[in-house]
Amino acid sequence: MAKRRDMNDQPPATPAAALTPGLRRFLYLASAICGAAVLIVEILGAKMLAPYFGTSHFVWTAQIAVTLISLSAGYYAGGWFVDRTCDLGRLFSCIFGAAIYLCLTVPLCRPVAEACLDLKLAVGSLLASSFLFFVPLGLLAMTSPFLVRVMTASLSGVGKQAGRLSAISTFGSVLGTVMIGYFLIPFFPNSVTMLCTSGVLAVLAVVYAIVWGRGNRVRSALGMVLLAGGAAAYLVLLPEDRTMPGYSEIERANSNFGMLQVVKQDDQPYYFLLNDLLRQNGYDSEHHQSVHSFTYLLNLLSHAYTPKISNALFIGMGVGIVPMQFAREGIITDVVEINPAMVPMAERYFDFDRKKVNLTIDDGRHFLNRAPRQYDTIILDAFVGDSSPSHLMTREAFAAMHSALRPNGTLVINSFGDLRADNDYYTASLYKTLSAVFKSVKIHAARDDGNIFFVASDQPQLVTLHQPDLTTVHPELVETVTRAIQRTVETDPRHGRVLTDDFNPVEFYDAQNRERLRRELVASTIH
Repeated sequence: MAKRRDMNDQPPATPAAALTPGLRRFLYLASAICGAAVLIVEILGAKMLAPYFGTSHFVWTAQIAVTLISLSAGYYAGGWFVDRTCDLGRLFSCIFGAAIYLCLTVPLCRPVAEACLDLKLAVGSLLASSFLFFVPLGLLAMTSPFLVRVMTASLSGVGKQAGRLSAISTFGSVLGTVMIGYFLIPFFPNSVTMLCTSGVLAVLAVVYAIVWGRGNRVRSALGMVLLAGGAAAYLVLLPEDRTMPGYSEIERANSNFGMLQVVKQDDQPYYFLLNDLLRQNGYDSEHHQSVHSFTYLLNLLSHAYTPKISNALFIGMGVGIVPMQFAREGIITDVVEINPAMVPMAERYFDFDRKKVNLTIDDGRHFLNRAPRQYDTIILDAFVGDSSPSHLMTREAFAAMHSALRPNGTLVINSFGDLRADNDYYTASLYKTLSAVFKSVKIHAARDDGNIFFVASDQPQLVTLHQPDLTTVHPELVETVTRAIQRTVETDPRHGRVLTDDFNPVEFYDAQNRERLRRELVASTIH
């Protein structure tokens, strides 16, 4: 009797042999699509949260952790579920549920992220990612164990079937990764990509319900179609909230390095470029001048400390204001910019002319490894949101810049930093790292936090060789620029460390400053 009860406890299985060849192919397709969707959502989720939390390792750690926890929970739940019922309709209902939830992440992303902004960066990004993506990723992860159980005819074939389904799902993940990285993010808004992913999953579930579903398949399929159509229509018709008090959005585009926006100030002829909601530069279109002090300081400090400038290298184009200043002076100007989407916007709204400079779309570090010539000055103004890329701020990176400089040439760096005690790890580390490569290093700053400028050279001593021409500075910025030029500062020699390619922990130790800066910048933009 005990043996009979054990057998009766087994769920009524759908024999694998009963699956038609068409249904088998469809289930393999479903495995591939769900595998692709998981990777698309993982990468796209981090991109959707980037305007609010940045792109530091904290954000990617949170997104990857949530993905892995979701997969673990989904695999477990899928195995538990299929041991109780082998009804494929239940599985495709879960896939359809994931599709609907992913639809909702589009309007929910902003309010959820804003609600988590007041928390620590690591905690806030983890909570936001969990709320938005744990459920749909978990539902999609149920697919693999469910299909292994349903499609296996005997115990002797479990390994083969599990291996086949794992391979197909992984191949789908590879395709999803390639699609999101090379085609979807560069050419489509994040919201469109998420809605299309949701739509493909919904269609998958609807096709199963119509062709192979049990019971009143027409009614269940129509219900799915109506629900999916209603969700999609709501999101399409819902006006996108682009409210920025005092500004009007002129253009928006997605890119491999974040969302780009050009906005115009309502009461001034000022255009600003935003990258993931963070202001990168601003331009007075009437007077053809920058409205940010750092553009003048990069120019003036370079000229002040360099004996003679006949050619210059810019690592990071921004909107092209400073490179164009150099080009107009007859200086041969090489520009390295990693984001090609920046260039057309810079040309349309900020008077950039690529014909006047030698523009290369490349990573700055990669370019330095094969620099075509030596330069009198190198200007490093590369930012990913609220911070400079860490691989450009190491002893090895500065050594490559040193090799690309002519004797007595200068390296001028614009960075976000802090000089106050207990907050100066990044600034002190940059000073120590530069001093390990160059003979002379100076720091200029108008105040103790914000934009901080480093000048490094092999000159025995950095002295002002040419007096800065302040007549070129926007009238509203003369005081700030003058103060930064006149004020040199020092870091505490007890703080910081030499940063190397092998060990560069600035994202961890400078997290508090970057978190505060991003919160202030995002809040000032979207509220």
